[in-house]
Amino acid sequence: MTTTALVTGANKGIGYEIAAGLGRLGWAVGVGARDDERREAAVAQLREAGVDAFGVPLDVTDDASVAAAAALLAERGGLDVLVNNAGVTGGGVQTPSEVDMNAVRAAVEVNVWGVIRLTNAVLPLLRRSPSPRIVNVSSGVGSLTLQSADDGTTGPLSAAYSPSKTYLNAVTVQYAKELKGTGILVNMGCPGFVSTDLNGHRGTRTPEEGARTPIRLATLPDDGPTGTYSNDDGPLPW
Repeated sequence: MTTTALVTGANKGIGYEIAAGLGRLGWAVGVGARDDERREAAVAQLREAGVDAFGVPLDVTDDASVAAAAALLAERGGLDVLVNNAGVTGGGVQTPSEVDMNAVRAAVEVNVWGVIRLTNAVLPLLRRSPSPRIVNVSSGVGSLTLQSADDGTTGPLSAAYSPSKTYLNAVTVQYAKELKGTGILVNMGCPGFVSTDLNGHRGTRTPEEGARTPIRLATLPDDGPTGTYSNDDGPLPW
């Protein structure tokens, strides 16, 4: 039986490489993205590379869009792995005393509420899978320990993006606790400082390298861990 995954924000960057990597395993991969043209271009490119890819119109901030995506997956036979990769910085100046509340709202809406909205919509499908996995693409900047070290490794001051990843980590732990014993493994993966549109291509890692940890977590064995937070080098501090 073919394993089916949904990767959000999969039309480019890390998400695209996660989809490509899972596709190379012989999986069917849903390319979740809100931009129709970019989504279908990514699907075409993946298919040219031999991946069983299909498009999933998806805006994680919209209830109707998420419900339609869940219905599409159900019509296709279900879902085994969800990779919540879609993310935004929120934009603008993010020093706490100057941040625009709209930037905070945008970051949380996509990076946290969008994850909750989509995860809950597809949970009934995952519960029917023999080896269900949820992977939330987080970041090292979500670590309070690393942020508190203030050694320059977690980037500039960020009152929107970084806290949204901390919030995502906390929510992920709650899912892991709730779903413990169900077979659904829920983990967080940090791709590292990857060169993407998100950071103006200032990153030092390639999207292919950034996809490694999410792919590892998506393919964990049935006795694998849940509720973990890690990157390529191993566990990250909370």
